[in-house]
Amino acid sequence: MLVVSARVPAERRLAGTLYAYAFLTDLVLLYPVYTLLFADTGLSVGQISSLFVLWSAAGILLEVPSGAWADAVSRRLLLCLAPLLAAAGFALWVLVPSYPAFAVGFLLWGAGGALRSGALEALVWTELDRLGAAGRYARLVGRAKTAELLGVVGAMGLAAPVLALGGYPAVGAASVAACLAAAAIATRFPEHRAEPARPGPADADQRDADQSDADQSDALRSEAEQPDTAEPGWWTSLRGGLAEARADRSVRAALLLVPAVAAVWGGLDEYTPLLARDTGVPAVAVPLLLLLVWAGTTVGGLLTPVGERLTDRGFAALLAGAALALAAGALLRHPAGFVLVGVAFAAFQLATVLADVRLQARISGPDRATVTSVAGMATDLTIIAVYVGYGVVAGAAGHAVAFAVAVLPYLLLAGRLATRRPARRSRANRSLPDNTAVS
Repeated sequence: MLVVSARVPAERRLAGTLYAYAFLTDLVLLYPVYTLLFADTGLSVGQISSLFVLWSAAGILLEVPSGAWADAVSRRLLLCLAPLLAAAGFALWVLVPSYPAFAVGFLLWGAGGALRSGALEALVWTELDRLGAAGRYARLVGRAKTAELLGVVGAMGLAAPVLALGGYPAVGAASVAACLAAAAIATRFPEHRAEPARPGPADADQRDADQSDADQSDALRSEAEQPDTAEPGWWTSLRGGLAEARADRSVRAALLLVPAVAAVWGGLDEYTPLLARDTGVPAVAVPLLLLLVWAGTTVGGLLTPVGERLTDRGFAALLAGAALALAAGALLRHPAGFVLVGVAFAAFQLATVLADVRLQARISGPDRATVTSVAGMATDLTIIAVYVGYGVVAGAAGHAVAFAVAVLPYLLLAGRLATRRPARRSRANRSLPDNTAVS
């Protein structure tokens, strides 16, 4: 059970809203059965694979632009729109099941994920920072990750009975209902955005006094045509976020750490059912082994407050230990190996949250969502590379060897972090590990 603990009512409201939103966003009963829906509609394996490519492409192409939009407009608005787009896609799938409808649904789902990515992290950090509680960001995000996982587990448990009672339409309706509930919850997010100073009335009076009577009408017309600069434009936010990532070495290093930690295990997660089947268990036992993986990932999110105390060498040891546990669990080729796989996924989830915490702590400019979205896009691009590499290795040597080979980058990253000289930390960041550089 997630405990909403905070020192002031505003923090409690933010935490409760975040946990509920995270849970409902992933309480999608179509998760475990949508591939079956596609196959039962008559789609080939190639067509289903092309849908996944569309899904990934939508997220990658819209990730950074949506982050810039979140910095230019209301982040809460984007968090409301994101589940509505997903709901529209799911409704299409069950109302008019066909390849075009599935493709449009994936584009909408991908667009919704892009709108949420970056905007959510930026809103939570900004609100906590306004309350003087930025140090609680890691705790809240770690618990939110756990809430997401509980939503997925709940969807897996409910999908079978709902499918038996009402078929795909019932599963789709339940998924749409969860998305609508998430959009309603998003309206409860607090949002306080600092606005640049507007020209004062004294400035306007002085300007009018300097105008001659003959030019006064032209001056007033020119003033009316000037754009409102109270809110940053989308392009301004995009340039500002990219400029901060490029100019500030600490931000750039923290940004690169996110895909370096999150991409490999995030890609391997898709192949865990195949790894489980290769242990020799019957198909009906595969979900039971996967529950060990989900349990480990859930525990990893809850351990975030403990992980915040890790130094760079501690963080390196966490990554190295997770890599070795995953390789050993896979190469064991036995159901008992999934205990090690679950432990590894717990450590990787913890490391991923800590990498995000480091990034948020390093960003100082107003375009926080843009910078966060750049990290998300880099993660998605790296995951595609993981998919390609995994396919090559697994095709030649099997799934167990592919898992073992895939974790080698973590050992290299751990060595890099462990051998770096500690950097001086500012007083505001003394609670964070010393370095975040991966280059």
